[in-house]
Amino acid sequence: MTKENKSHTKPSIVDALIPITLLVIMLATSVTLYSDDSSYGPNQIALLIAAAVAAVIGLKNGFSWDELEQGIVKGISIAMGAILILLAVGALIGTWLLAGTVPALIYYGLEIMHPDWFYAATCLICVIVAISIGSSWTVAATVGVAFIGVANGFGLSLPITAGAIISGAYFGDKMSPLSETTNLAPAVAGSELFEHIRHMTWTSIPSIVLALVIFAFLGFDSAADVTSERITAISQGLEQQFHIGLINLVPLIVLLALAISRVPALPSVFLGALFGGVWAAIFQQDLIQSTFSTDELQGGMATLNGIWTAMFDGISVETGNTDVDELVSGGGMSSMLNTIWLIISAMTFGAVMEATGLLQRLVSALLSMVKSTGSLIASTLATCFGTNIITADQYIAIVMPGRMYKEAYAERGLAPVNLSRTLEDAGTITSPLIPWNSCGAYMQSVLLVNPLEYFMFCFFNWTSPLVALLYGYIGFKIKPLKEARLAANRGE
Repeated sequence: MTKENKSHTKPSIVDALIPITLLVIMLATSVTLYSDDSSYGPNQIALLIAAAVAAVIGLKNGFSWDELEQGIVKGISIAMGAILILLAVGALIGTWLLAGTVPALIYYGLEIMHPDWFYAATCLICVIVAISIGSSWTVAATVGVAFIGVANGFGLSLPITAGAIISGAYFGDKMSPLSETTNLAPAVAGSELFEHIRHMTWTSIPSIVLALVIFAFLGFDSAADVTSERITAISQGLEQQFHIGLINLVPLIVLLALAISRVPALPSVFLGALFGGVWAAIFQQDLIQSTFSTDELQGGMATLNGIWTAMFDGISVETGNTDVDELVSGGGMSSMLNTIWLIISAMTFGAVMEATGLLQRLVSALLSMVKSTGSLIASTLATCFGTNIITADQYIAIVMPGRMYKEAYAERGLAPVNLSRTLEDAGTITSPLIPWNSCGAYMQSVLLVNPLEYFMFCFFNWTSPLVALLYGYIGFKIKPLKEARLAANRGE
């Protein structure tokens, strides 16, 4: 937050609402004019214009341009880790396509899965993998990409499939002790990690069970455009283009092993991309030579060119079967550049809002309306969701509300674990539902489905905050501060 400065005028609530209102209007106009293409430039312009308006209000209130510029640089720097991971993920998808890893996952998925239980199985598998590795992003970029391919093969809904992937991935991420956000929330709130995870089960498990039931119902009720001839054509197309076998799945196993060993996300994903390139050189020579060989490039140089190109620009496969071509083309760092543009624009807006004190003014207005435990939890949920919208970053949506509400929870005699759970129920969970949030932009870049299309099917992500809100107002599983201290004294 901004430091106190005598030359700064405290912003009014009108000051704080002007850039927010303008942004909402411009984003709504962007979606109306450009539909699914709104995140490919129009939304970025809306965010930067709103940031400029917020900066003008800051200048009016006594902030210097140097202060605003420092705030912007600091805000963008927060996202640099995510940006580097995005580039690594683009490279990973490219080499895993070239290595046959993603095609093998699609091939076996078409063999094993059935449309009637596909959505529920997708969600459940993503739950298991995400709990194991603690990363929703890694799950989406690996098994998530494959499930999107399988859904394409079955002729099933891609938005529902994306919703199942994200629901499962975020439940697993939220409940895993390996997850960054699961460690961050209790650290900010002042609770203990495993107590925090135990407390989250009361809101998370009912929400994921409800999601699985809905996905099962949607699967049985789906009208899949699937025929044995189409599945056979896709499977044969994959076999003709790639050497398909269980050996192709080794890069996935290596990545999971790195994640479980708690190797940080960036080196894990980048090593996974490099390993995919090595695997492609060993097992997909026919594809590489047929695609990348020229009069100037033959043999080893063609192989190097193919792997290098897959990392920065992905691969493009032309088999004559459009289903197969769509499933196994794409990836590369270049495919992430628009997402990075969106993240930088969103973080610029959020940084100006925070540096000028406009964001704090909005939160202060919310705190003034808190009259009960239920309204305190409701205010926390709203602040986390609003911060995800305004700052476009789930980490800020956990840290900032956590700092601002910590004393309020203590004053009401509520244990810190109530705050840490609420931070996750909204800060972590709602981030992929917002198109310009780093998580929403990331999910669109790897799953190729717009958040505006999949958000209604992320049943876990929007039922979890509702369950938390219900608990707050009826007083169910709200832990008092005294009970928490007694448990700590007993060593529980």
